[in-house]
Amino acid sequence: MPKPAVLITGASSGIGFELAKIFAQRGFSLVLVSHDPQKLEGAKKNIGSSSSVIITIPKDISQQGAARQLYQQVHNAGFSIDILVNNAGFGLHGVFAEQSLDRVQEMIQVNCSALTSLAHLFLPEMLKNKNGKILNVASVAAFFPGPLMATYYASKAYVLNFSLALANELRGSGVSVTTLCPGPTATEFEKTAGMQNSKLFKGNVMSAEKVAKIAYKGLMKDKRLVIPGIKNKLLVFAARFLPRNSVVELVRRLQERR
Repeated sequence: MPKPAVLITGASSGIGFELAKIFAQRGFSLVLVSHDPQKLEGAKKNIGSSSSVIITIPKDISQQGAARQLYQQVHNAGFSIDILVNNAGFGLHGVFAEQSLDRVQEMIQVNCSALTSLAHLFLPEMLKNKNGKILNVASVAAFFPGPLMATYYASKAYVLNFSLALANELRGSGVSVTTLCPGPTATEFEKTAGMQNSKLFKGNVMSAEKVAKIAYKGLMKDKRLVIPGIKNKLLVFAARFLPRNSVVELVRRLQERR
């Protein structure tokens, strides 16, 4: 019989790793996915001893066809995915016209295409079983246009709107979709995006552990939207009442390096 499990992409660090620890502590079997084999094995060891079955699958989902390959590997390993956590994602800081097009396309592939493909591939079995959960990690950025990170902000807007629409379509099916929209979080994101010196990451940022705990609670309660932190909730709420041009200028100032 297939073993019920949680699949987490981007599981070697940050929010994905912290979620893996939470699921392991509660006895879930885990399928951990990341593009970095060494970090992935390190994450598996750092989760600690538990009764959970943990397997790792190194996979670079920025490559075309990687989602289908991952699905087949999970199937061949005999796992039935009850919870899909689409956590993998990255950003690029800078003026769009000056960025590498290849890197931009890789970001769209990870943030949007792979996420969509994995949801589509694992959904049929969830629907057949009338049971399942999907957690798609977007961002507070999803609610704003983002000068100096134009494609990243747009990609997260896609994740938010796709996930909310999918949640509506699946109403009454036994399968829930939760969208997580964290604000700036202490992970490796800012380093990968080249944002170490941006104003967004100066001062207090939420820990990945705290975000993961909030995300887990929301997922288990089948919440459709989870925005961790009062400041982030207020920011999203306030933006509804500000002129669009003012919002764009505000985001640009936050994105600029000191």
